[in-house]
Amino acid sequence: MTLLRIEHLSKSFDGVKAVHDVSFSLEAGRLLALIGPNGAGKSTCFNMINGQLRPDAGSILLDGKSIAGKHPRDIWRLGVGRTFQVAATFNSMTVLENVQMALLSHERRIFNLLSRVASWREDEAMMLLDLVGMSMHARRSCAVLAYGDVKRVELAVALANRPKLLLMDEPTAGMAPEERNALMALTARLAKERNIGVLFTEHSMDVVFEYADTLIVLARGELIAQGNANAIRNDPHVREVYLGTGASFSPHAALERGAAQ
Repeated sequence: MTLLRIEHLSKSFDGVKAVHDVSFSLEAGRLLALIGPNGAGKSTCFNMINGQLRPDAGSILLDGKSIAGKHPRDIWRLGVGRTFQVAATFNSMTVLENVQMALLSHERRIFNLLSRVASWREDEAMMLLDLVGMSMHARRSCAVLAYGDVKRVELAVALANRPKLLLMDEPTAGMAPEERNALMALTARLAKERNIGVLFTEHSMDVVFEYADTLIVLARGELIAQGNANAIRNDPHVREVYLGTGASFSPHAALERGAAQ
């Protein structure tokens, strides 16, 4: 079942084509990696899907309905969750309160923070924290958590609206190899269990080739290749513009390089 369909998406800034005529689709329960060198248009494409930017041309269809140009909060309430390259949590709040705030937002009760907020939807928030392995830290401040744990809290927040689509911008940035593989293994499991489509950008090729069902490659705003890990790894154009020669690249080599860092 096609969950997200992008057709002929384009965006320019002062005459520079950041994204040009990009089309792809994502099925529910699958992981799609959007990769490319710096300046390829990945963030622009992401921000159009999530509502931060309005496309100049093209369509963005979620379950067959257009979401192009909608406000991010409206897209969130349609079932699109998001995590960010720099984890977006409230350090002044506890882990539990961060998830409760997301639940309040989804219920449109963000401005009704009165007497019993501390216990509002606590069971549901704890369930989400348990899903990501953070329930034991529920009463701790986000400010004192290790960065890998903050990323897990952010994932719980992104799941608060029971998303059908999850957008993850550099989900493993700043994480050690063991942490990033654990986070992506968790994401892949939740995607399949909950039938969530996951679109993610990522620079760690070990993560991309290990967990993405399909990859799409952008270069200078244009889609130059799409397919599974083997197809992308062996695509001469991709190897030229993004992976170098690719002669020594393999998932195992990437894992070994990551472990040595």
